[in-house]
Order: sequence, then C-alpha cells, then structure tokens
Amino acid sequence: MTDVLKTQSTSWTTASAILFDLDGVLTPTATVHEQAWKELFEGFLASRPDVPGYREDDYFDHIDGKPRFDGVRDFLASRGIVLPEGTPSDGTTGQGSAGNPGQEATVQGLGNRKNTVFNDIVSAGVEPFEGSVRFLEAAVGRGLKVAVVSSSRNAPAVLKAAGLNGHFEIVVDGVVAAAQGLPGKPSPATYQYAADLLGFPSEECVVVEDAVSGVQAGHAGHFHSVIGVDRGAGRQTLLDAGATSVVNDLDELL
Repeated sequence: MTDVLKTQSTSWTTASAILFDLDGVLTPTATVHEQAWKELFEGFLASRPDVPGYREDDYFDHIDGKPRFDGVRDFLASRGIVLPEGTPSDGTTGQGSAGNPGQEATVQGLGNRKNTVFNDIVSAGVEPFEGSVRFLEAAVGRGLKVAVVSSSRNAPAVLKAAGLNGHFEIVVDGVVAAAQGLPGKPSPATYQYAADLLGFPSEECVVVEDAVSGVQAGHAGHFHSVIGVDRGAGRQTLLDAGATSVVNDLDELL
C-alpha cells in the first residue's frame, strides 16, 4: 500500500461521523437514475428536432447529484428551453408520455415522470456495493455515527430495497430538504443538517460522494474531509471539485 493510500485509509478514522451520499456511493442506483433521465429526455427532445439530442455527458454536466427538479431545470436551460413550473400532480395521472408530453411539459411533470421510470426499475430490487457495505460496517464497528444525505426523494425506498435501512437512523433526503427549506447540493445545507441531527460539528464529519455537486457541497461546508468515489465523474474532476481524496471503491480505505 502506497503512502498516499495509507493516509487515505486512516484519515476517516479520526472523525466522529460519516455522511454518505446514497446513489453511486452505497448503491449502484446512480446508473438507474442515469438511465431514467436518458429515457425521459430522449423522449421529450424527440418532439423538438431543432434542439440537440440527449448526450451521455449531460447527466454529469447538468443533473448528477442535484434535487430532481433542479436537474430538470438545469438540463432544460442547457438547451435554451423554458417550461412552466407546473403543479405537483403533473405527470402522475397517466396522461401524456415523454415523447408526447401532455401534462408532463412542465418542470414538475418531467420530474415526476422520471421518478416513475426510476421506481419501475428499482422495484425489482437493489444490490448495494459490497465494498461500500464493508466500509460502512467497519465505520460503525469503530463507533462512528452514520447518516445518509441524498438529493433523491426515493432514498428510504432504495435503502429498504438494498437491505441497508437498518443501518441509518438519520436520512436526509429530498423530502426532508423540502420540508426544512434546505437548498440542494452543491449547497452544503443538507450535509450540515445531517451533522446537526447527529450532534457533531461539520469539522468532525466525513462526506462521501460520487457526484461533483455533492463533492462541492462537502468542500463548501468545511467538513473533516470529502472522500470522492469515482463511479464515472472522473478522479481529477472530483479532486478539482474539492475532494480530499478519491477512490474507485470504498474498501480501498480499509
């Protein structure tokens, strides 16, 4: 083990708590989110031939790690498209489709349609990353407190599907953030709220993230450290966003 990796593997043990992002860190559901967004926007843009189609980089550039409706707004802005905000019921009654939007031609409608696609895929079950489970169990075994901080409004369902819900008493997800009026990542507000619920200052909490916006949130919040997990964003990209260290899998830190 190199000196750098030795330093990475021991730095988290001096913290009091670890704040985990969910999708892409504990579970491979980041790829499910990516697929759901791809299906949504490919269908939506099919009716707009004058607008560039959906590209793979769009997920990381405009959507990854952000609250759902922020992802919709930022992607649409990248194409110069402005839609009405709509209502929370848009896209939930079965009227319209991604390619023939109907009531989904609103920010709320597109976001809700994406959520339906995501839940349809997740309902089959979720297998967590084995290395992440080992790291989680090692952290708990050392007496560190843990929490999940996710932009997704589906975090409790994903944790249950992955069999991880029993590990986390504190889950700050998109529903909690909305109820508390907390801005989403890259703001550090949701991570700071989780630290407060655990009873520790941010300086004693490690943030673990795979998304650029999440790493930026951890960096902005002056946390103990920010561990980046490279699931596709790129090692240097995560370091540039403020990660203290970057691994391909969390069991590298054990």
